[in-house]
Amino acid sequence: MDRYPPIADHGLIGDLQTAALVSSHGVIDWFAAPRFDSPSVFAALLDHDDGGHFLLAPESPEGTWKQLYYPDSAVVVTRFMSPDGVGEIIDHMPVLPGPTPTDRHSIVRVVRAVRGTVRFTLECRPRFDYARLRHELDLTAEKATFRAPGVTAHLQATMPLERDGHDVRGSVTLSDGETAAVVFSTCDPGGEAPPPPTDEGITEGLWENVDFWQKWVRTSHYRGRWTEMVHRSAITLKLLTYAPTGAPVAAATMGLPEQVGGERNWDYRYTWVRDGSLSVRALLDLGFVEEATHFTRWLGDQLGAWEGPDGEPLQIMYRVDGDPRLTEEILGHLEGYRGSYPVRAGNAASGQLQLDIYGEALYALAESRSVGEQAGYHGWKGLARTLDWLADSWDRPDEGIWETRGGRKDFTYSRVMCWAAFDRGLKLAAEFSRPADTVRWTRARDEILEQVMERGWNEREQALVQHYGGDVLDASLLLAPRVGFLAPRSPAWLNTLDAMDRVLVSDSLVYRYDPEASPDGLRGCEGTFSLCTFLYVDALARAGRLPQARYAFEKMLTYANHVGLFAEEIGPSGEQLGNFPQAFTHLSLIMAATTLDEALDALHLSR
Repeated sequence: MDRYPPIADHGLIGDLQTAALVSSHGVIDWFAAPRFDSPSVFAALLDHDDGGHFLLAPESPEGTWKQLYYPDSAVVVTRFMSPDGVGEIIDHMPVLPGPTPTDRHSIVRVVRAVRGTVRFTLECRPRFDYARLRHELDLTAEKATFRAPGVTAHLQATMPLERDGHDVRGSVTLSDGETAAVVFSTCDPGGEAPPPPTDEGITEGLWENVDFWQKWVRTSHYRGRWTEMVHRSAITLKLLTYAPTGAPVAAATMGLPEQVGGERNWDYRYTWVRDGSLSVRALLDLGFVEEATHFTRWLGDQLGAWEGPDGEPLQIMYRVDGDPRLTEEILGHLEGYRGSYPVRAGNAASGQLQLDIYGEALYALAESRSVGEQAGYHGWKGLARTLDWLADSWDRPDEGIWETRGGRKDFTYSRVMCWAAFDRGLKLAAEFSRPADTVRWTRARDEILEQVMERGWNEREQALVQHYGGDVLDASLLLAPRVGFLAPRSPAWLNTLDAMDRVLVSDSLVYRYDPEASPDGLRGCEGTFSLCTFLYVDALARAGRLPQARYAFEKMLTYANHVGLFAEEIGPSGEQLGNFPQAFTHLSLIMAATTLDEALDALHLSR
């Protein structure tokens, strides 16, 4: 087995406050606690030798491995088949009750011999604080306690455990129908271990977990053509959402490369205003009103705080509790995934100016109607103050949606979304009869439209381009028809879509832009951007190009991993790249599926 498995070679488990990755060979090689954005406990994905891992797998390497989710759940089942026997490893994290943050998080792992005889081995090698802290070990026959500054972890098993330096190993031989269980729990310093695992308790907890997820999925309104993939994406979005605040993280991981061996290795365990806002429409399309509403309340809190850099109402991303401090540091002691260095924790892009976020924020609030129905007068005043600020601030260069580090430009997409902010603000003010400087907002909206069509349009390309004065195409503009900036079948938009087909699309996969044509301040290249591919499908469907849209969508689904998950990008050989799994990709899958379903249904009814 490769020292580093493929990025896509994992399932995701979680408890709605943090998450872990389980490889298809039974290794937990990423886990952070007590929150998504906390320091890691297991990080072998970022340093095979020193990052820490938790292995529970058949001792014999000879055999076939398969991995799946128990249907409509977040329970990962890893199966091993060999001439001597068939074994299973069942992994899950018990969903935490209620919205209260907790320091206690558990990974439950169950092994079972399905046929024949299987010998399972265990290795538990935690490395706390991104492998920067040493730990002490207390060990009894079936319980290990790991203690490091600021954290305690307990490992309890129904199999014998033995010391391996400051780590733990064990083994057990099982015959047909026999099971064993291991529970790894983290807590604050000195915290007591949970009750020892029993067969009855483990079985009951497993089915409670399955029941939670299946009941939740059954509330979905989706009855379209791609139920399995849409519901897997919905479960993934919920797994990536921090339940105490309703804020989704962009991905479960940090440091996984956009190009293996390159420097585009970012920390995505934070809440981007853009990603979270666009998830609102996806969730509402499926009927998950509670989740959409929870995030818009979080968004309203950030607007009310007015704590963005340089006096701005918002910054582009926050920690899951709304903390705006995301200081970036390089973890020089970690080698990075397959040598992809540097490994970054935190995200310096949090201080960038990205004016498009106001369009996405207003899009979310307008879609959910939370301003009129929930936020009340004071919430509206905060939103109106934001639009008043934007009326003075929209006509500025910024870093743009892709967080380039090559200097500010007049990005066309940023202007389009500023237009969307004023458009949605005006509609909300009219619908709910709210006080607003509608004359000023209308003037700004109309000035943006005229400016974009005059300065963002390139005659030679016959298309809207990435930034004023340039000729580079940018797939972010695929959102323009969705937010209503251009009619989806207008000549200007169809010409832009044709230009993107020629330049950015490769066998239905879409690059976000060409970094060689538009330097972004970073070395290396990247793969196609999965978000953009699904936005492309959405735009094709809206343009009435249904055969092309459906074929592109079906082809894109073949790039999902074995359990239906997507990372950020697709590499030249079809490999998944970037942090994993990525919420943006899964929410855009839902958006594309619902748009395409609606268009296909309308076509069927018209015949």
